[in-house]
Amino acid sequence: MSKNRFESYIGLISDCSRFLRRIPIRCLTAQTAMYFPDDVEGILGSVRATTCALDPCPSWLVKLAKDGLLDWFVAIINASLGQGTVPSCFKQAVVKPLLKKTSLDPSVCNNYRPISNLPFLGKVLEQVVATQLQEFLDDTDFLDCSQSGFRPGHSTETVLVALVDDLRRELDRGSVTLLVLLDISAAFDTIDHGILLGRLSGMGLGGTVLLWLQSFLEGRSQMVKLGDTCSDPWPLTCGVPQGSILSPMLFNIYMKPLGEVIRSFGGRCHLYADDTQIHYSFPSNSKEAPRMLNQCLAAVADWMRRNKLRITPDKTEALLVSRSSDRGIGWQPVLDGVALPLKSQVRSLGVLLDSALTLEAQVSAVAGRAFAQLKLVCQLRPYLVSFHNLQGH
Repeated sequence: MSKNRFESYIGLISDCSRFLRRIPIRCLTAQTAMYFPDDVEGILGSVRATTCALDPCPSWLVKLAKDGLLDWFVAIINASLGQGTVPSCFKQAVVKPLLKKTSLDPSVCNNYRPISNLPFLGKVLEQVVATQLQEFLDDTDFLDCSQSGFRPGHSTETVLVALVDDLRRELDRGSVTLLVLLDISAAFDTIDHGILLGRLSGMGLGGTVLLWLQSFLEGRSQMVKLGDTCSDPWPLTCGVPQGSILSPMLFNIYMKPLGEVIRSFGGRCHLYADDTQIHYSFPSNSKEAPRMLNQCLAAVADWMRRNKLRITPDKTEALLVSRSSDRGIGWQPVLDGVALPLKSQVRSLGVLLDSALTLEAQVSAVAGRAFAQLKLVCQLRPYLVSFHNLQGH
């Protein structure tokens, strides 16, 4: 690393240190805990080294030189938490467009996925807050019990096991279950900051903690980088930053009331971040089921609108789970004025589910992928045999 780039990094740290005052901090609901060098060293080691064009030097080098920079980091973190302010240099993001598949046409914008990169030291600061926020969520048991996204001890497997278990239990009771897989468009990007701050306040956060989270959300900007060319910064007035450590936790808090809305109509749900799966069980001859389910879906659509989230009915899927003898129900669920056609199978978090829960389609798909990999290994066989013969000589 050149002398100029090292000096610019030290300058960045010095600017942050001057910008923030080191203030002792106490309890989480009003203030966060005080951090010491050993605490920050552990957190610094746990944050994955990432590459961001805004970092004056590589993050791996910062981790390597942590002994000489640790006191600066501690001062910045404690001052930021104590004052309830996030330095503006940590609130900038660089977005790089990445082609979803190499076979796609690079001239079509929809074939790209935006990858957001944030400054490394900002992520260290986020990890400090995320550690304390997670402890608070665990102690208060605040999050919805059906939410499995980005929670310790939970995963997509948690969602799938719970979902399939619920569906099979209803089959055993002789009930029919309608499963609706909601499609939420760009959920992380449309979150309303005012609504989110209201939820954070409602769960008991206040004082400098709430000020810090407000500072984290507001005043952010992003720029697009393509090759050596970079756009002008563009202000972000809504959403939580992509690529952030805190964003998934904040999103889970934002989505908490949705589960309560669904259960108020007798439905059940399973969530993994923005993947929302609603299922409603009823006797096959029920005349009330269409009305109750459509009321539930209407309430969900209304909640989404009021919370600045957008569902896409055309991409939302519905599956009827039942015994073969009562496979038809004679009606279709309606979401936001669009009738949802019942499909023979749907993909839930990467797993194919069919109407009878046989999982035959999923097994065939996995076997097909495994066979394709075996064919690739088989093509290497002549070279492996030749290598073995050479070693024999």
